[in-house]
Amino acid sequence: MSGRSKRESRGSTRGKRESESRASSGRVKRERDREREPEAPVARGSPVRVKREAEPASARQALAPVVPAVRVKREREADEDSEPEREVRAKNGRVDSEDRRSRHCPYLDTINRSVLDFDFEKLCSISLSHINAYACLVCGKYFQGRGLKSHAYIHSVQFSHHVFLNLHTLKFYCLPDNYEIIDSSLEDITYVLKPTFTKQQIANLDKQAKLSRAYDGTTYLPGIVGLNNIKANDYANAVLQALSNVPPLRNYFLEEDNYKNIKRPPGDIMFLLVQRFGELMRKLWNPRNFKAHVSPHEMLQAVVLCSKKTFQITKQGDGVDFLSWFLNALHSALGGTKKKKKTIVTDVFQGTMRIFTKKLPHPDLPAEEKEQLLHNDEYQETMVESTFMYLTLDLPTAPLYKDEKEQLIIPQVPLFNILAKFNGITEKEYKTYKENFLKRFQLTKLPPYLIFCIKRFTKNNFFVEKNPTIVNFPITGRANGMNYKISR
Repeated sequence: MSGRSKRESRGSTRGKRESESRASSGRVKRERDREREPEAPVARGSPVRVKREAEPASARQALAPVVPAVRVKREREADEDSEPEREVRAKNGRVDSEDRRSRHCPYLDTINRSVLDFDFEKLCSISLSHINAYACLVCGKYFQGRGLKSHAYIHSVQFSHHVFLNLHTLKFYCLPDNYEIIDSSLEDITYVLKPTFTKQQIANLDKQAKLSRAYDGTTYLPGIVGLNNIKANDYANAVLQALSNVPPLRNYFLEEDNYKNIKRPPGDIMFLLVQRFGELMRKLWNPRNFKAHVSPHEMLQAVVLCSKKTFQITKQGDGVDFLSWFLNALHSALGGTKKKKKTIVTDVFQGTMRIFTKKLPHPDLPAEEKEQLLHNDEYQETMVESTFMYLTLDLPTAPLYKDEKEQLIIPQVPLFNILAKFNGITEKEYKTYKENFLKRFQLTKLPPYLIFCIKRFTKNNFFVEKNPTIVNFPITGRANGMNYKISR
């Protein structure tokens, strides 16, 4: 027999063996599947069941859906594994125990409210990350995360501090057990972290002056609260406290819904100024504070960032410059423009005036040439309409010599005298490095709230000098008298 015929005979016998093994394995699988199927009780005299038993096996296989045996096996194993686990969990009470622990946490008495301070930036004290920050309610420190290797988890195991507050979701958790704490006694902590005001509460702020008591026992009046001087930020604190007591501006920022939906371009950091100012306003007027003072740390950090370090916490600044920048920055961050679109800032503080300007000839020129120049169009008086946020008032110069009793006289001047600058009649000369101008101002529209900036400091070639002149403010009927005098 040739080699070719031998190979063909070997191939045919090998094919027969493979077909027989496949058929036998298929029969074994079908028999196993039948054995696993539970036998349903057969009702006596049931024609449907008898008919099914009478059907041949080939017909049943043809009607049954063709499903791979491996997938059916996996699905059955998954069902068999999941159901006992649920039963065991229910028997052991694991689901109920989580709810019970959430409602009855044994570590609530370890919370120390006297060390809680939510005025500082919400970042981890170890990783300095803003993401997923938690506050330890036992020591007051901030930590990141809640997982097994997170800083908050390690802190809870190392120091046995178990109660933590998520600074973004305002949810309480117990670590290292890692379950949420649900208890109504913790509501005062979330209110200190994020105070909220209803429209009814905002409307009653000026109607009732009720003293509040802090956690340490000190009493304070909401809105009349001290701001901490971190290092050299007292100039900014004075402006922020003054603005916090302007009712329309205060009412606008106490309700976050007034500005949270304002659309800003992507990457705009100026809106952070609006958010921080609103948070500071709500903390200043919070009647349930744990302490009788507020630290404007987050607000000032937003100022440093948005002003590009023009105004800093560690360096003394000018209050008038800060006020001018802050009002304009708030106006633009709220979506306002110079002319068309108005905001709460312009509605409260913006007024209008006429500025009359007249150019003067050089003082060294002869009198005849001065008279000729005054007839030119260049030296005629011009008028411009302008808006303002505040008015700068000039003080008379302080005396240089002592009086008869060898003491310096501190002069006094009424407020109406220095307001005469804006009556439209009083003229004042302004000098530049090459030209002189004569200007007078006339107010045409007063804002609801008028800001005065009294200019006390003058700078010369050697030092900055302060004018000690005392300005006498009217005590009774100041609103009517002042408005009448200015409008004249």
